[in-house]
Amino acid sequence: MIKQIIAIGQVFSSTAARWIKQHPKRVTATVAALLLSGGGGAFAVASLGPDAADLPVREILETVQPLAYSDYSREAESAYVLYRTDSTRSNDTADTLLKRLGIDDAQAAAYLRSDGNARQILLGRSGRQVTAEALSDQRLNKLTARWTADNEGHFQRLVIERTGNGFTTRLETAALRASSQLASGTIQSSLFVATDEAKIPDAVAVQLAEIFSGDIDFRRELRKGDRFSVVYETLEGDGEPLRTGRVLSAEFVNAGKSHQAMWFDEPAAGQSGDSLQAGNPISKGGYYTLDGQSLRRAFLSSPVAFSRVSSGFAMRFHPVLKQMRAHLGTDFAASTGTPARTVGDGVVTFAGVQNGYGNVVFIKHRGETETVYAHLSKLLVSRGDKVSQGQTIGLVGSTGWATGPHLHFEVRHNGVQQDPMKVAQKSETVPVTAARKPVFDQMAQQARVALAAAASMEVTSAQ
Repeated sequence: MIKQIIAIGQVFSSTAARWIKQHPKRVTATVAALLLSGGGGAFAVASLGPDAADLPVREILETVQPLAYSDYSREAESAYVLYRTDSTRSNDTADTLLKRLGIDDAQAAAYLRSDGNARQILLGRSGRQVTAEALSDQRLNKLTARWTADNEGHFQRLVIERTGNGFTTRLETAALRASSQLASGTIQSSLFVATDEAKIPDAVAVQLAEIFSGDIDFRRELRKGDRFSVVYETLEGDGEPLRTGRVLSAEFVNAGKSHQAMWFDEPAAGQSGDSLQAGNPISKGGYYTLDGQSLRRAFLSSPVAFSRVSSGFAMRFHPVLKQMRAHLGTDFAASTGTPARTVGDGVVTFAGVQNGYGNVVFIKHRGETETVYAHLSKLLVSRGDKVSQGQTIGLVGSTGWATGPHLHFEVRHNGVQQDPMKVAQKSETVPVTAARKPVFDQMAQQARVALAAAASMEVTSAQ
C-alpha cells in the first residue's frame, strides 16, 4: 500500500513539474496573488484560464481620415503656449524686454511704447517681475508684471493681454501670500558670506544681525565655526516670490553659546490677541527668547542698519588732527545718503551745525543718557521733536571734520562718553505678559521644532 502511494506521488510530482514548465506565467500569477493577499484569511487566486500568449492574434486595419491642415494649425496654435519669467532692468526698452522674454512681436513692442502704464511700470524700472505667455509663433499672448508697493500685505499686478483688435491693459491689487523658508549655515569668515553660501537673502542676514545685536557683537565676536538656523517668510504673488518678509524664528550659536529668538505679537492696549496679524501697526510685536524674555532693549547697538565699524571706542590716530587721541565714540562706515536712526526713544535737544561734528543731532533719553549723531548730510528732525527707537533722524554724510562719508555716534551718560555696544547689552528687557504666556509657550514649542528642522538641513547637506 505504501509503495503504491509513493508511486502515485512520484507520478503526480512528475506531471506537476511538466505542467509548471509548460505554463510558467500562470504559476507566477498565482504566487503573486497569494503573496499580495497577505495571508489574512481569504485571498484571491489568479485565473488558471488560457495564457494570453497562447491566444490567436488577429490584425485589423482601418482607414482614418486626418484633419485638414488649416484645422490642425488653428488647434495647435490655441493649445501651444510658452511661459517665461524674468525681471525688468533699468535700461530696458520695449524691444529688449520682449526679446529677453522670448517674444518676437513688433505689434506688442509698439503697444508697450505707447501705453502709459506699461512705460511707467516696465520700461526703465529694475526689479519688476514679469511673466510672458507666448503663442507658438512667438507673438505675445499675455504679459503680467507683479511688484510690492507697500507693507500692508498686498501686491500690484499689471496685465497686458491680446484681444481680437490688439491689446488691453489693466491694473489690479491682490493679497500677498506668506510661506515659510528654512535655512542654516556656518560662519567661515563673515555673516554675509555664510548667508550667501546658504542662499539666504541679504535682508534676512540683516535681520539676524539686528535680532541678536544685543547679545552678540557681530563686528568683533564672530568665530569660525559659529552656526545659525533661521525660519523666515517669503511673500508671494500668484505663486511667485516677490520679496522677503520677517524672520519668524532664529538660533545663533556663538562661541559655543546658543541664542534663540522668535517673533511674537503682544496686543496693544484695548486689543485682543486674536485680532493681531503680522505687521499690524497697533500691535507691540517683537523678538523674544524662547522662554519669554524680550530681545528689544532700551537701546539698539547701532544707529545704522548692519554696517562696518571703521573706528571703535578706543585710542586712535586722528585722521584730521594727525595725533593720537581717545576716540570717544564709534564710527560706522556707510555711503552718503544712508539712513541714520535713533537707537532709543527720546527727545531731540539739538539739530544743526556744530564745529567738527558738522550736521549733528543730539537726543536726550531717560536715565540721563544722551546720544549724538554727527557728520550728517541731511537733518530730518528739529529741536523738540519726540523720536522713537529706529526712527530715521538724518542721512549719513561727511560734513564737519570728516575725511569721507560715515556716521560718528556717541552715547553719553551724565555727560561722560560710554561704549555704545556695552550700553546696549546692559539695557533692560521686558518679558511676555502673564496673560499671553500660554499662547507664547505654545508658539515657542513650534519654533523649537522648526529650528531643529532647519539645523538638520545643514547636517544633511554636509553629509
